[in-house]
Amino acid sequence: ILGQQVFFAAEESNFCTRMICGPVRSFLLHIQDNMGQEVMTLSRPLKCGSCCFPCCLQELEVQSPPGNPVGYVIQSWHPFLPKFTIQNERKEPVLKIVGPFCDCKCCSDVNFEVMSLDESSVIGRISKQWTGFEAEAFTDADNFGLQFPMDLDVKIKAVILGACFLIDFMYFEHTQKQE
Repeated sequence: ILGQQVFFAAEESNFCTRMICGPVRSFLLHIQDNMGQEVMTLSRPLKCGSCCFPCCLQELEVQSPPGNPVGYVIQSWHPFLPKFTIQNERKEPVLKIVGPFCDCKCCSDVNFEVMSLDESSVIGRISKQWTGFEAEAFTDADNFGLQFPMDLDVKIKAVILGACFLIDFMYFEHTQKQE
């Protein structure tokens, strides 16, 4: 629903982890509906952030309700492109996400395409939306848009939402948060 708050996200991590590890830190994100009921938990373990080490790729587990895994976002190694695999609760590949060669586009959105497993068709998109020069230059706040088919499994929709948070941390959070 365009422009309406649907969920509220609260990060659970500690000060030292945020300061030392910055955007590659481990975390738990608690996703609540507008009534304050926790509907999802996103869990990211601490992993190395270098593309030179394909054994340390990023991953995220999505639970909904909390404690019940519904899917995973697994970074796929590629020398130039950000790539991810969306997996279901049985860790079976369902979809792919392919990002742009360069995640720094001035004055335009940055799109990560949600694709079929063979990457032959685009079925959706995660877009980091351009918010204007001042907001981009002077804040760490970002706006994202998600697009996917209405008839997509609700669990996979939740995993795509989780992928959005992982992509934000990996590619767009450039400052270390302080409490």
